[in-house]
Amino acid sequence: MKIPKVTFKNIVFGLIIVLLIIPASRQFIQIQLHKGLALFSPSIQAQSNQEQINNYNWNLVDLNDSVYNFRQAENKIVLVSFWATWCPPCIAELPSMQKLFETYSDKIEFVFVSNEKKETIKAFMTKNGYNFKVYTPLEAPIINQFKVSSIPHTFLIDQKGTIVIDKNGAANWNSDTVKATIDKLLLL
Repeated sequence: MKIPKVTFKNIVFGLIIVLLIIPASRQFIQIQLHKGLALFSPSIQAQSNQEQINNYNWNLVDLNDSVYNFRQAENKIVLVSFWATWCPPCIAELPSMQKLFETYSDKIEFVFVSNEKKETIKAFMTKNGYNFKVYTPLEAPIINQFKVSSIPHTFLIDQKGTIVIDKNGAANWNSDTVKATIDKLLLL
C-alpha cells in the first residue's frame, strides 16, 4: 500500500516538530542550522556606520580569577565576542573563532566574554579543545558600551577604537574576508 504524499509530508513534519521539542535533539538541530548560516563571513561596517569605542576602562576576570582591564587592549586590534555555552549559534561559530585565534593570537587581542559560571565555561572549553581566554564581566558597562542585546555578538575593533565589524549572530570568523580585514589593519 502506497502512503499518499500528503500523509508522508505530515509524518515528516510531525517528526521534525517532535525532534525540536526534545531538548537534546533540539540543540543539535539548532547548532547544525546555525553551522550552515556560519558559512558566511560577517560584513565590514560602512565607514559612515562605524562607531567609536570611547571607554576602555572596564574590568573583566579570566577563568583563573586574574583581573583584566580592557585598557590593555587600547591602541590594539581587538576581537570582542559575547557568547554562552548554551547558545546554538555561539557553538556553531566557535570552531571558526578558534582557527582565527590560532592564526592571529600573537598579532591581535582576543576578548571572549561570557556571564556564565566559570566551572561551566571551563568544562565547555576542555570538552571542545578551545584554548582562547574567556572572561566574565565584573561590571555592566561593558555590555552597555557595546549595546549587546543578544548573543553571539562580535566586534572587530581597530587600533583607533573604531568598530570595523559589528556582527550579531553566527558567522565564519576564519573567512578570507575577516583575515584580509585584519591583515589590512595590521599594516596601518
